[in-house]
Amino acid sequence: MLKYFYIFIIYSIIGWIMEVTIVSAQKKKITARGFLIGPWCPIYGFGALFITLLLRKYYEDPLVLFIMSFLLGTILEYVTSYLMEKLFHARWWDYSDHRFHINGRVSLTTSLGFGTLGLILVYIFNPFFLKIIKNVPTLIFNIIMIIIFLIFISDVITSYKIISKLKKDGYENIRDITEKANEEVKKVLKNKSIFNRRLLNAFPHLKFIGNRKNK
Repeated sequence: MLKYFYIFIIYSIIGWIMEVTIVSAQKKKITARGFLIGPWCPIYGFGALFITLLLRKYYEDPLVLFIMSFLLGTILEYVTSYLMEKLFHARWWDYSDHRFHINGRVSLTTSLGFGTLGLILVYIFNPFFLKIIKNVPTLIFNIIMIIIFLIFISDVITSYKIISKLKKDGYENIRDITEKANEEVKKVLKNKSIFNRRLLNAFPHLKFIGNRKNK
């Protein structure tokens, strides 16, 4: 069980490093990424875990593995975007400016990236990282993983509270938010907390959609 958590955490961290590197290069300044405070992006961890556990029978065929990783990553990103929007009444990323996309939630570019990462994960990264843990004493490995697990869970709880408070303070009671109002809400929230600023900087394309249930 802890071996799978190890895979989840390793790729969550790798995903975070990739996101930070790409966005920082685009902005020409260091920019934290991710919903959580710590250095991990769970969507990459879950993607790696699903590829490791669900696509084993395709490991011998790189083309099929690429296609399945492409599809799996696309579904995961779409579902994640949808659930986070429903839960927090906000669109965290938007690919509407990409040439090929589905409701702005996924794009051909990112999906091709998932397919490529699937190949790299199976043929390069997994053999390397799984070889490492074989050289670590079981007791030490378990202790390290349990500590990281507790830190990760604490981060999830803390981050959830932060974004829930951000939603309550900023836009929960608004039914529809215009583009202009969206930017005004961001300005107000940035001045309220350093955690708000980190979150809003991490998701520059964040769009609050308000609570559609309110009238």
